[in-house]
Amino acid sequence: MSAGWAVALHGGAGVHAGRSYARAEACLAELVRAASDQLSDGAPALDVVERAVAAMEASGLFVAGRGSAPNRLGDVELDAAIMDGATHRAGAVAALQGVASPVTAARRVMDATSHVLLVGQGATLFAGQQGLEPILDLETWLTTPEGFRDGDLDEGHGTVGAVARDGKGRLAAATSTGGTYGASPGRVGDSPLIGAGTWADDLVAVSCTGVGEAFIRAAAAHDLAARVRYGGARLETATDAVLRRALELGGDGGVIALSREGPAVARFNTDGMKRAWAQEGAGAFVGSVGDDVRRVG
Repeated sequence: MSAGWAVALHGGAGVHAGRSYARAEACLAELVRAASDQLSDGAPALDVVERAVAAMEASGLFVAGRGSAPNRLGDVELDAAIMDGATHRAGAVAALQGVASPVTAARRVMDATSHVLLVGQGATLFAGQQGLEPILDLETWLTTPEGFRDGDLDEGHGTVGAVARDGKGRLAAATSTGGTYGASPGRVGDSPLIGAGTWADDLVAVSCTGVGEAFIRAAAAHDLAARVRYGGARLETATDAVLRRALELGGDGGVIALSREGPAVARFNTDGMKRAWAQEGAGAFVGSVGDDVRRVG
């Protein structure tokens, strides 16, 4: 018997104490309520995480989609991944340009090809062939993510992600990022790499945010799942261990995760993480700085 549906969203762990994240929290609250309604109506977890991440990309409030960070050349390169835990099917794109929703492109890679990851020009060509929405004018399409100021820019913590468990107990995860400000052209972080920033199987769904290079070195998302599967670790314990390992390897950040039963876990080793979560029969919550959360549904 299913443990009931659950969902969690994150908008990055680049939170600074003393700042207000009211707009981002309002967006997350709206999206977690929408995701809850979808799951209550029987929507598959895979569809729910794609829709939630696409909406965060479109909001312009996070370092993903419209809020992405230009690299050293002033170009915007977009990364995303999505994974279906029930089947281990996955799709991802990296260094994608000119496409409004990279998570939608990642879903098309999963559904329409035999591949898992498409990059650069090939990813852009594929998205065009799939008829995905193009970015017609990058300058007017981009927004400035909430909380950024000149000289105090996010350092790789603006990734967005979602994990969900549907009424049939199926798990899914999706992650999307618009990179880091001033990054080298072609730089790819953990978000589109299955097992690093994104993972879902029959036991665990994971989406990471933080310094991508450290999360790659830690194989963070898969390591978390392996600690649960092979070591019998509790989800909270596994999540904390993975964050410690990433920190040892040079990067802080945060993780959201779900197992086959129980509530979502949201952990971070920064000042906070923009996050929201809900569980069947337990309400919905949102927070950013530290442990300060509020009920929103």
